[in-house]
Amino acid sequence: MRLGSRSLIIPVVMAGFLLPALAVPRGTWPTMAMLSLGSGVTAVSLMALAAVLGARWKAVESLFDGLDRVYETHKWLGVWTLVFASIHLVFKAGVQEWEVAPILALPGPVTRLVRQLSFVAIMLIVLLALNRKIPYRSWRWWHRLSGPLFLIVIAHWLSFKSPIVLGSPAGVWLALLSLLGVAAAFYKLLLYPLWSRHARYRLDAVSSTGNAVYLQLRPEGKAIPFQPGQFAFLSFEQDGLREPHPFTIASAGRTDGGIAFMVRALGDYTERLVREARPGLLAEVYAPFGRFLREPGDGPEIWIAGGVGVTPFISWLQDADAVGLERVTFFHFYTSGRELPEVLDLQGLAARRGVELVEIASGPGDAGFRKRFAQSVEGHGKSAPTIHFCGPAGLLRQVRQLMRETGVAEERLHRELFEFR
Repeated sequence: MRLGSRSLIIPVVMAGFLLPALAVPRGTWPTMAMLSLGSGVTAVSLMALAAVLGARWKAVESLFDGLDRVYETHKWLGVWTLVFASIHLVFKAGVQEWEVAPILALPGPVTRLVRQLSFVAIMLIVLLALNRKIPYRSWRWWHRLSGPLFLIVIAHWLSFKSPIVLGSPAGVWLALLSLLGVAAAFYKLLLYPLWSRHARYRLDAVSSTGNAVYLQLRPEGKAIPFQPGQFAFLSFEQDGLREPHPFTIASAGRTDGGIAFMVRALGDYTERLVREARPGLLAEVYAPFGRFLREPGDGPEIWIAGGVGVTPFISWLQDADAVGLERVTFFHFYTSGRELPEVLDLQGLAARRGVELVEIASGPGDAGFRKRFAQSVEGHGKSAPTIHFCGPAGLLRQVRQLMRETGVAEERLHRELFEFR
């Protein structure tokens, strides 16, 4: 079973309320004090796990079946951390019947300051993470402060007067999660550049059209192995482009170890990269990540790409070892004026591999698309087609609606999350 946002958050919330309840009289359970105490424990727990998910540990990625889903859950952990921290701040976590004492005694003014700073720290981390208007470079550096700010939150739960003692179930729970969160945060902050799999590449060729570029890089030394459909974090050795940014790999394995990326100017970082990319630039490539891998069966396949979501499918088309491509119908949604760079001859690639390519510039409401989709489903059984999707949320909603109308089961849909941030 793959972990996801609900399957992680719901058990953590339950533990956050059940474990502290063991430390207080049963008669005080239905009180605002218990609501506040449980919310505080839950907020710390969720924040610690958010740090763990942000470390890019391979074991964690495997549990969630892809780093894209790790980051989706990471986002929701932050949102619910702020919700429960707000509840904890509003109500007092204490009644006369409770025996309370701090685990770490601090002077009164310091304890109160740490309490206020802990909420500000949580609010700052979450709002910065969710604010898409902040330039990527600034956002990333602010977000790196989440580890040190988490130490303030830990100081708060250790120093405020509480019925939770360190040896209690709730105390052990908080201590273990806090230690794990701190280890993950500082691994990402200090050790990730040294211990993670990465290699040095040189930009060999740049092909551009409009607001998109196709970047071809060659390794300076040993290349990084990957599977078509995975993505990498790309960091160029140039001011303004040093922050690692995720891009899907737009190539299959090459004998020379080369790797390629298709980048469209959709934000401040990508706009600068499209404008300034030139042959000779050096880059660090951190890879591979993601589980958007094709597993061909005996039935038909439907590929659906929207915008820059076409990238993983380009790598699949280039995969020399791929089989069963003659059973693929590929719907490519694009905006007029935002065509692919000329070096990426999508029609030629599809024709050489026997893939039926259907290019659509008019959106998912196009009658031709709906008719051709229904035809791809008919005659194969209602749940037979495997659907691979990568594109914006609006297109995904339309595809799911069409799947319901044609009787295609939800489990036949395999998708790569389109946005991290």
